[in-house]
Amino acid sequence: MASNTPLVLRLGTAQTLAWASSYYLPAILARPMAEGAGVSEGMVWTAFSAALLLSAAIGPFAGRAIDRFGGRPVLVASNLVFAAGLGLLSLADGPAPLFAGWLLIGVAMGGGLYEAAFSALVRLQGEAARDAITGITLLAGLASTLGWPLSGWMEAQWGWRGACLGWAALHLLLGLPLNARLPRALALPPPRPHSDGQETGAPPRAPRHVAWVLAYVFAATWFVSTALASHLPAMLMASGLSLAGALAVGALVGPAQVAGRLLEFGGLRRFHPLVSARVAAAMHPAGVLVWMAAGAVAAPVFAMLHGLGNGILTIAKGTLPLAYFGPVGYGRRQGWIVAPSRVAQAFAPLLFGALVERWGAQALWVSGALVASALLCLLWLHPSPATPRA
Repeated sequence: MASNTPLVLRLGTAQTLAWASSYYLPAILARPMAEGAGVSEGMVWTAFSAALLLSAAIGPFAGRAIDRFGGRPVLVASNLVFAAGLGLLSLADGPAPLFAGWLLIGVAMGGGLYEAAFSALVRLQGEAARDAITGITLLAGLASTLGWPLSGWMEAQWGWRGACLGWAALHLLLGLPLNARLPRALALPPPRPHSDGQETGAPPRAPRHVAWVLAYVFAATWFVSTALASHLPAMLMASGLSLAGALAVGALVGPAQVAGRLLEFGGLRRFHPLVSARVAAAMHPAGVLVWMAAGAVAAPVFAMLHGLGNGILTIAKGTLPLAYFGPVGYGRRQGWIVAPSRVAQAFAPLLFGALVERWGAQALWVSGALVASALLCLLWLHPSPATPRA
């Protein structure tokens, strides 16, 4: 990946900024934002969910634009929209400007998070983009580790409005120049079909059901990932751990995600991405079984298995569609495949929170069953001939 290092560093840093200032922002600023804007904290989370839903709708159109023009103009535009949305959010004094700011951020998320970055890489490197995708997720995996303390520091120094303006300034001063330095994508020649309708230069066409299966797999796994990001501490405390113990166990998830991505890069990349995805999808159900069998004492094992699986599945979101469908039309197709996972993310905290309130840690049986169903879907698929084994 040596020749890719400058590109990976630029995109990875820009992605860290994009995730920290959007997806991970409410965890720190939701409460002071609600107090300052004169709304309930629930309304802030509702506005954030609306942003996720809008990002799902924007994703396919952003992907199509990347297919046509390359990733640089779309990612640069996302920095400008991020800055505008955060700036508007800093002025919020009621429900209307609050929702307007979050919806602008939702537009930017649809064209500025992982899916757009993956599409930009595929547009530049074609089927050789797998290593670069892994490198970007390694860097952006630190988004919460860096973003939460920085949001907290800015809020303590300048208030929540100043924190929003601080993130907006970082998009203009750091994110925009990084994305603006991406290489220009070459124009794609028009595909020439064979007599059987298959385009020359394209990989063998995957069966149509593969896209639907991948959409379900990503939606199920990201529902669980988002749900546990919101409710894991509560479940740990319901199992008998103290607040300090629950936070300590929850802190294991982030490093485990990075370890999973290192595992992908160091060993699993020798295999078809489907193998990596199967290994990853098996980890959360295994962790649930361990926790339920041994009790809260096994919660650290669960947290590490859950984090390892999450880390690898993040990469699979980029590499599996590439392996099955190839680089032609990747951005648009990626946008449609990932859209259901954005919808699942929007409703995950509310729906899973109701299960935790009713059943406590036993709600993990539901998350384990969901990810196990995704694993069964992956076992049903066959490795595509589109990507040769290394």
